[in-house]
Amino acid sequence: MNRAAAINDKDLPFELKGRSHEVIALIRYAKDSGLYDGVADGLRSAFEYDKKYFDKSVASLLPLMEKLVSGQIAELLVANYADSGDHRQIFDWIQVVRRKGIVYIGLDALTDTAVSSAVGNAMFSDLVAVAGHLYKHGVDNGLPTLGGTEATKLPVISLHADEFNELIGDEFVPLINKAGGAGFQVTAYTQTLSDIEARIGNAAKAGQITGNFNTTIMLRVKEEATAELLTKQLDLVDIMTLTAVSGVVDSSDPTSGVDYISRNEDSLSIREAPMLTPGDIMALPKGQAFVLIEGGQLWKIRMPLPDASHDPHLPADLAGVAEAMTRKYQTGDNWWSLADQAGKRGFVNPSPMGA
Repeated sequence: MNRAAAINDKDLPFELKGRSHEVIALIRYAKDSGLYDGVADGLRSAFEYDKKYFDKSVASLLPLMEKLVSGQIAELLVANYADSGDHRQIFDWIQVVRRKGIVYIGLDALTDTAVSSAVGNAMFSDLVAVAGHLYKHGVDNGLPTLGGTEATKLPVISLHADEFNELIGDEFVPLINKAGGAGFQVTAYTQTLSDIEARIGNAAKAGQITGNFNTTIMLRVKEEATAELLTKQLDLVDIMTLTAVSGVVDSSDPTSGVDYISRNEDSLSIREAPMLTPGDIMALPKGQAFVLIEGGQLWKIRMPLPDASHDPHLPADLAGVAEAMTRKYQTGDNWWSLADQAGKRGFVNPSPMGA
């Protein structure tokens, strides 16, 4: 209270004039005492902005924030732990990794691009934090070691992002650039290179993203710049050209016994040419692709096209897949008890998912 009473509006900077003296005193006390909290520091930064400038800056964000914190989206993103009537599971990424689970996320970008982009970027940011935790502490951090065995090695985490140009932002760059050391394998699907540049808004960052992928699989594309993403990585090759040359020379000497001279020869020349041209990729038939493995091994592949008309085991739609997973999938909710039982029987590193 003494700090608040000693504050004079005339001595305050313009952006703090008219603000609560008690809050200003609390902020000064935290700074003088060396106290720090990430969330509190964010609130302090927002408080110290000029009110009119801050309102203009966040005006475009308010509709998006209302979508994210209301309705079914809020129920999905922010779980209510006290709601006993909600029987849906609450999980985090570390739990999924430990259970060796599979998570499918449908962001519905076609219906609501703003929400899907915000949720996708938040998910990538969260995965970056998880990758850092796994890299530094491992997957079993905080759990007792069973049977005296050593900590398990990092698992392989396969992340598949379809239409990923709708999702990428600054959060995706460290995930593709550094998360490989934590066991992440990222597979991204998109149509053209321009989709990435248009989304990220920077050609250099788009090149940084594409340059961190180790393997490129390219089917038929309609944009030359996209095809050059693969062809420019290939070496030039030597092409031999065989040229046939024929000639005849008449003799003008009437005393000579030679009437004419003929000559036939083959000329062999070597020239450099690109191994593939963008036109080769743009003319690929459906189901065929060029694959550049590990940045240097070029393969030409053909993929069998699925035909669901006579497959009795293929579900009719995604709902059928979900129903089959609900019926057969083992969630491993009690994986710690299964692991303890396996450890007592002499097994090492039992799988939490069971058979």
